Amino acid sequence: MPRLRLWLCPLPLVALAVVACGGPFPQSTLRPRSDFAGQVDQLFTSIFWWAVVVFVVVEGLLCYAVVRYRHREGRPAPKPVHGHTALEIAWTLAPAVILVFIAVPTMRTIFATAGEAPATALKVEVIGHQWWWEYRYPDLHIVTANELSLPVGQPVQVSITSADVIHSFWAPALGGKRDAIPGHLTRIAFRPDSVGVYSGQCAEFCGASHANMRLRVLVLRDSAFQAWVRRQQAAPLVPPRGSLEARGRDVFAKSACIGCHTIDGVSKGIIGPNLSHVGGRTTIAAGLFPNDSPHLARWIANAPSLKPGALMMQMPVTGADLAAVIAYLQSLK
Repeated sequence: MPRLRLWLCPLPLVALAVVACGGPFPQSTLRPRSDFAGQVDQLFTSIFWWAVVVFVVVEGLLCYAVVRYRHREGRPAPKPVHGHTALEIAWTLAPAVILVFIAVPTMRTIFATAGEAPATALKVEVIGHQWWWEYRYPDLHIVTANELSLPVGQPVQVSITSADVIHSFWAPALGGKRDAIPGHLTRIAFRPDSVGVYSGQCAEFCGASHANMRLRVLVLRDSAFQAWVRRQQAAPLVPPRGSLEARGRDVFAKSACIGCHTIDGVSKGIIGPNLSHVGGRTTIAAGLFPNDSPHLARWIANAPSLKPGALMMQMPVTGADLAAVIAYLQSLK
């Protein structure tokens, strides 16, 4: 019975390992989707296999020594060996050679991923806020939030900073982490190679809702990206007079919302995300909730109850006025 228990002890660990391998893993670095991420993945893979070789050799020699020189009744103790020149040279040179095979590709990858993007690259400025992301496309005159849209197959130069505390911008499938530091610019350049939606988040503890500071990168075909650019560059929709959306626009313009949010032609607040085309986003609250009427209603009514520490105050907008504001925001595609 004790022996049976001994065999059963590892089973929970095995079960846990199997569950951990089940997926899905939306923020895995092991499925690279850009040139930057691909180079890092190749480096990781090569180092991993070197580690496997070292592990097998070391553990093999250990097992051999344990079995070969185990204690046996009636046999004398193994004779100790003092000094073995060839062996000592071997175990000195072998690690040095392995380190060379690791160091050379590591340095190559560091220099390859630290380079600037070409002059024709799409330029994006990322600004971290507690707890959301602001994206500016200076050459396209676009400002948006939380969902970063990029064209597939084109180089991108991302410049990153922060408006308050230290954050860290991280979209694992596309590139490594880059700190967002107030008053300082960090950069990362990459070329997305696959259309898709890639999740990311802040990777530096930044306060109460650090875990809720998510982001989404939408890599689009060139035609879809150009269509998105045209929508973002267009003026926000002006709803027809007498419509529910027009009533919502009036309520918005008379509320405290204008002190924090920008809607072109309506308000110029800069504390919160730009809402000029908020209806075209798939999520709200930095990727926490889908951009639909129920979640918008709860968010507008009491954002801190959904996202601890959120700076957005509770808004005294209810009933028909709340429904009108939601209809207006959803019309801003």
